[in-house]
Formats: sequence, C-alpha cells, structure tokens
Amino acid sequence: MATSASISPYPHHPPEIRLVLLGSVDEGKRSAGNTILGRDVFGSQKTAECVIQQGWMGQRQVTVINTPGWGREQRLSQTPQNVREQLLRSVFPPGVHALILVIRADRKFTEANRVALQDHMELLGDRVWDHTIVLFTCGDWLGDTPIENFIHSEGRPLQWVVEKSSYKYYCIDNKNRADISQVSRLLELIEMMVAGNKGHFELEKQIYVKVFEGMLAQVNAVQEMKRKAEEMRQRWVAQPPRCDSRSEPPLMSGEPTDKNFKSEPTCMTSIEHHKEAT
Repeated sequence: MATSASISPYPHHPPEIRLVLLGSVDEGKRSAGNTILGRDVFGSQKTAECVIQQGWMGQRQVTVINTPGWGREQRLSQTPQNVREQLLRSVFPPGVHALILVIRADRKFTEANRVALQDHMELLGDRVWDHTIVLFTCGDWLGDTPIENFIHSEGRPLQWVVEKSSYKYYCIDNKNRADISQVSRLLELIEMMVAGNKGHFELEKQIYVKVFEGMLAQVNAVQEMKRKAEEMRQRWVAQPPRCDSRSEPPLMSGEPTDKNFKSEPTCMTSIEHHKEAT
C-alpha cells in the first residue's frame, strides 16, 4: 500500500521537534531514542506498538516515537498487519519533522536487507525519503574509521539507502551519552532538513481517514464476534435439559416388567426428582 505525504509550513526553528525511529528489529532504535533524550526512557523489551517519549534539549521539547521493527529480510507482505498499521500511525497528524532510519554499523547490510527496507519505507509514501535521515548506531564499533569510508566499503545496498536519503546521514555512539554535542549536531541536521522541505511530514488526510476507518472496521468486527459468542453461550444456559429418547430410563418400583411395555421418553432430571421423592 503506497501513500503520499503533505507538506505544511514550519519555521526554521520549530518550538518542538518530533522524530520517529524506523528500522528493522535489533537495529538499536531504543538505544538511539535514549541517547537523543539523554536518559533511559525506552525499555529493553520489544514492543508491538508505537511508544512515545519526550524530553528537553535546551529550551526545546523533543518528542521521539519508537516503532515496532520489521524482519531484516522480511518483505512488506510478510510483515504482520499490526506492525504495518503502527508504522502508518507513527506519521498520523500532527506528523513528524524527521524520520530517523536506524541502521547498525556493526552488521553487514545485504541486498535482502535493502529490499526489505525499501518495501517498508515505501509504505509511507513517495516523499518519505525527503524527510528521512539515516542514523548509524554502534558508532563506537567504527573506531577512527570515518562513516563515509564505512558506507563505501559496505557496497551498493547501503550506498543505495544513503543516496535515497539525499546523503542525509549521521553516526551516533549510544555508549557515549555524556557527549551531548552529538545530539546537538543531529538536531541541527534535522532543522536544516525541515527548512529545506518547508515543513513536516504526515499522511494526507484522505489516507489517514482510510487507514483509520480500516482499523475501526477491524475493532467493530472483533466486538461483533465477541457479541455473537456471548449470545450463543447465553442461549445454551437458558435451554432446559434435553431428553434422550434413544435410551430407556431405569424401571421404578412397581412398574410393569413386560417387555412389550413401552415407556414414554423421560427426562433424567424427572427420574432424579422421583428418586428423591421416594
């Protein structure tokens, strides 16, 4: 499902910066969010839903939205519907100023990884790359190697991602959170991108409405299924005990023993009541 984005005017220095972290599983999105906000606010447990946390950078509020990751080699058609919906929800109005595409620097980035990444990014629309910054984590693993040398050495798949983002990339060391200058430089890059795009990124209204209506229909369908199941259980409870005409009830004292005698089907509850009475 491909969508498109709308551009809304924003000042060069918006009073609030809203970021969404995207990427496959185990790329370091939670650690990157903690580094950006300067404290441990994103837990270590994976989540199936978007998680929103806020902090302050100087006089500016920073909002970070962490999204569920997709499989590193998983095509969009293989990704659970819930994950796809959460990716779309992350850019619902009021939208975000930047999409931060997180990629680990200490793992090989293959063509299969690239195809999976392209699939999921295109879910958000044709203009998504205009608002995307590629953020490499595990910067400590690179040591003194410049990030440009690393990108070149990784080969065509990773170079393609950097080119699609118009060379908007950055490297961060999540183990060195004391260096707040690395976050300051990232925010400066975001500001320049917002100024160049003349606004932020969000789903168009008609796409937003379509997605919302789809999710609402799913909720209604689940509620209807629960209602019907409960209705059936209530009918079962309300039904009187059924008689089994295929089995003969045991003979009571004084009843004829003639084999030709045919008794009427009797409810077991009536037999039990007769026993109690005698």
